Amino acid sequence: MSAITPLMPRQKVPALSVPLVGGGTWSLADQAPENFTMVVFYRGLHCPICGKYLKDLDDKLADFAKRGVNVIVLSSDTQDRAETAREKWALENLDLGYGLSLEQAREWGLYISSSNGVTSSGLEEPALFSEPGLFLVRPDGTLYFGTVQTMPFARPAFAEILGALDFVIAKNYPARGEVIDHTNI
Repeated sequence: MSAITPLMPRQKVPALSVPLVGGGTWSLADQAPENFTMVVFYRGLHCPICGKYLKDLDDKLADFAKRGVNVIVLSSDTQDRAETAREKWALENLDLGYGLSLEQAREWGLYISSSNGVTSSGLEEPALFSEPGLFLVRPDGTLYFGTVQTMPFARPAFAEILGALDFVIAKNYPARGEVIDHTNI
């Protein structure tokens, strides 16, 4: 059994580099956002909820850019499945990464599921795949905000994240949940 590693606010996040649909490679180390890099992990092509969720983000990408936030979305899908997702879900603006290893998913604290076969969308789930997660990473590579899920439902709404960004940027609000050992305080 591989361990799930919880990421801690104000601590460095794991390295991350993935190939992109359309060519090239995206690397967290290469990011230089004004405020944050938002890393959005999705389940894959088989997930119709992911399609709606990412289309909403695709439509709001310029709003994130105005707030100094770079965005990447990625999954453990193969290149073919990621390319199909981009086309099927009409994702026109997002950097779409693929090929996330399950080891990388675990380093980011993501849950892993096994296939239930064909989904409601008529697509076969991969044998193993990572569940959703969303992280805001500061330019220095430390975690500001993170959420992971065991299910595809009830994810953080991008409109609410935009509103929160307005507040945290204006107030220079610190990352919370930073206490690693509460028994030593």
